Amino acid sequence: MRRSGPKRTAVLAAGALLGALSVAALPATATAAAKLDNPYVGAKAYVNPDWSAKAAAEPGGSAVSNQPTFVWLDRMAAIQGTPGARGLKAHLDAAKAQGANLVQLVIYDLPGRDCAALASNGELGPDQLATYQSDYIDPIAAILADPAYASLRIVNLIEPDSLPNLVTNAGGTAGSTPECATMKANGNYEKGVGYALHKLGALPNTYNYIDAGHHGWLGWDSNLVPSAQEFKKAATSNGATVNDVTGFIVNTANYSATKEPYVKVTDTVNGQTVRQSKWIDWNQYNDESSYAQGLRTALVGQGFDAGIGMLIDTSRNGWGGPARPTGPGPATSVDAYVDGGRVDRRIHAGNWCNQSGAGLGERPTTAPDTGIDAYVWAKPPGESDGASQAVDNDEGKSFDRMCDPTYTGNGRNGNNLTGALPNSPLAGHWFSAQFRQLLANASPPVGGSGGGGGDTQAPTVPGGLTVGSTTSSSVALSWTASTDNTAVTGYDIYRDGTKVGSSTTTSYTDSGLSASTTYRYTVRAKDAAGNVSAASAAVSATTKASSGGGGGTPGLKAQYKNNDSSTGDNQIRPGLRLVNGGSGTADLSKVTIRYWFTGESSSAGYQTFCDWAQLGCSTVKTSVGAVSPNRTGADHYLEVGFTSGSLAAGADSGDLQLRLAKSDWSNFDESDDYSHGANSSYADASKVTVYVAGALVWGTEP
Repeated sequence: MRRSGPKRTAVLAAGALLGALSVAALPATATAAAKLDNPYVGAKAYVNPDWSAKAAAEPGGSAVSNQPTFVWLDRMAAIQGTPGARGLKAHLDAAKAQGANLVQLVIYDLPGRDCAALASNGELGPDQLATYQSDYIDPIAAILADPAYASLRIVNLIEPDSLPNLVTNAGGTAGSTPECATMKANGNYEKGVGYALHKLGALPNTYNYIDAGHHGWLGWDSNLVPSAQEFKKAATSNGATVNDVTGFIVNTANYSATKEPYVKVTDTVNGQTVRQSKWIDWNQYNDESSYAQGLRTALVGQGFDAGIGMLIDTSRNGWGGPARPTGPGPATSVDAYVDGGRVDRRIHAGNWCNQSGAGLGERPTTAPDTGIDAYVWAKPPGESDGASQAVDNDEGKSFDRMCDPTYTGNGRNGNNLTGALPNSPLAGHWFSAQFRQLLANASPPVGGSGGGGGDTQAPTVPGGLTVGSTTSSSVALSWTASTDNTAVTGYDIYRDGTKVGSSTTTSYTDSGLSASTTYRYTVRAKDAAGNVSAASAAVSATTKASSGGGGGTPGLKAQYKNNDSSTGDNQIRPGLRLVNGGSGTADLSKVTIRYWFTGESSSAGYQTFCDWAQLGCSTVKTSVGAVSPNRTGADHYLEVGFTSGSLAAGADSGDLQLRLAKSDWSNFDESDDYSHGANSSYADASKVTVYVAGALVWGTEP
């Protein structure tokens, strides 16, 4: 499969292994409205026995053969099964037998597939959209709709390469091809993706993630927003809406580093920005974490839900081994600094086929950073990207010179050598030499693989993250200690997804903050071997107003109604309304509302939903915070905030229909909840509290 990285047009164009997570199934009565915000939370992901057996047969491979990988449905025959690979129904049956509750699929058979390369050309011609719909998507949807699989969460990776190709390779750039121009003109990539989103998204237990290339493909200024616009166009084609999209995945089957620890695009060398280096080439991003966050912002700007999550394929982007840098390069020039410090050791970021020197990356991990739903292994390690020479086949796959290690390159890779491994088989076929290399160069290393150490066990996730005292410029945090098979050496603290400090104790004060501002924090534990836990549950903290003003708005109050008469089911459904009874306009971006409740379980995770809001759910943000120590009627609270807007004097927010559930969908006992009431119409609620810039302006806390 092609993983090209054309330049921008203006310049030549913590964690817990998914396999070890607890089993948690959706209720049998789940509907589309009850879909999880992040399907990976509380999931036990399916391990593909077909891939696992091949991995375990390699020397040292059993150390990773229990990792969950995606199942590639890359032709119509794959739905029923092919020699050596079971079909979709058999995979779903095997998942249930494993006790798994999450299955990951790659939907990959568009008409005119992979228009800018040859290694993964598909079986359908450019105009065979009807066949794609009736003979590929419809049979997949029919199998997934079987009630026997209602307990499985199905993650669909929708059509790698397709939409990014329309942005960069459909005319006017060094990577353009007539085939991509044809697909842009006939619209069948967009129509096909739209149909897949609509058909699969209609199922109550499915979660669609659209492929979004990688930073070395779409990270330039001229590509990022046009890409978001293209994704929006496809997501509103052929019956689809943005509500059919759970999120996006970056780095599918590619090698770009998750994080570059020693080179940042904001670095300078002797007064020159490193963005002008040959490697970065004026890109806004140089790793997948920063690209995913930047793209996510652009997508929300195009109308996708503010809660969309991102996945990062980390299956082959570890770049460990002896060639891995341990610090920045020499500060003699921007090129020396970048080339000496980047962990991505490819010759060029446009090289995509069976890369020499690559290693396994981060193991599959749930919610490693804010906005990132999971690190996943979308491309099963050891499956070839393409053949290094022409091979006759009946799979529609052609010979691409980017898989030939002797090829001196083209406009897509800056006319560099390809960096491909020799003697590679057809795309998707087992490539033993590649798997062994990935294992040896894994980062973090794999015990017993020659990667440099036997301790690969991460500490447990820090618990009980709590906000203590706040000032106009600081937030105090504390949490419960993690444990480890050797010893926990410290904790890293993240503010809004960015690491801001470390602590060797279970507390930290974040300072230098802005007044009247809400921040979101997580904590990760680490040990001496470099193993890092998954991120803790997030908490939000709002700094106090500065002494110069900006305090509470007089007259704000909360009204509440109960949208669910049951006190013992698995969801809490408060209806809330914010009323401005004062004489001044309230800035909603500074307002938060708290609904206080008990969770009946100290270890439960939570998920929140905005089902409807008069202001629009895109402007409403929800989260769950922990109360420590517990208070009468409350060990947690649902916090509701607003991304923007204002509320005029005498006006109200209108209905906010909210919903809260535990990650394992176990039942609540709402009868003792502090904020719970029996009224089914709106009334003033003194036990629902309102804050402006962190200052209490309405109600009484428990």
